[in-house]
Amino acid sequence: MISRVESAAATRRALLAAAADLLDSGGLDAVTLRAVGARAGVTRGAPYRHFPDKESLLIAVGTQAWEMLGQRMQALRADSGLSPAEKVRGGLSTLIDIGRRQPHLYKLMFSNPPGDPTALARAAQRSQTEFLAVVADLVGEQEARRYAALLISSANGIAGMEASGLLADPKWGGVTAADLTDTLVGMIRATFL
Repeated sequence: MISRVESAAATRRALLAAAADLLDSGGLDAVTLRAVGARAGVTRGAPYRHFPDKESLLIAVGTQAWEMLGQRMQALRADSGLSPAEKVRGGLSTLIDIGRRQPHLYKLMFSNPPGDPTALARAAQRSQTEFLAVVADLVGEQEARRYAALLISSANGIAGMEASGLLADPKWGGVTAADLTDTLVGMIRATFL
């Protein structure tokens, strides 16, 4: 038999998944506590027992996304079969892929949402710290902060150009996000050879 705590945790997970689905399909305006509850298949009051308002729900969705990104960065760091450059490329590709597949979530992750974003900020910091360690393996501790900031900023630009369709402009000659990521990592790698 499922305990009350397990049931509450399962409901919270279902609400977060439903909110993420609604965010993906319709943006911030599509996410309401009522719509989330209906999508999750719970009673009308259930969302309010877990989240006092839409803002706290969105912060939880963003926090979860940063935590998943941090776990991916940890997995990359631990993968002894990858070179440092491949790990950096993998981290950037993961971030750009979120922008490609879940543009509304990506925007939420890099926004300053209303409400108390403390948990979101902590999760983002943990994820960024993991990425910083991945970058340090490529460029060394002393240069890691500068290059990690450059790489994340560049990934944001690449994701933005791809999302807006600007990257598909013929003037760029068919270059893809993967091409740009490879070029960026290659340039940094060449600096430290």
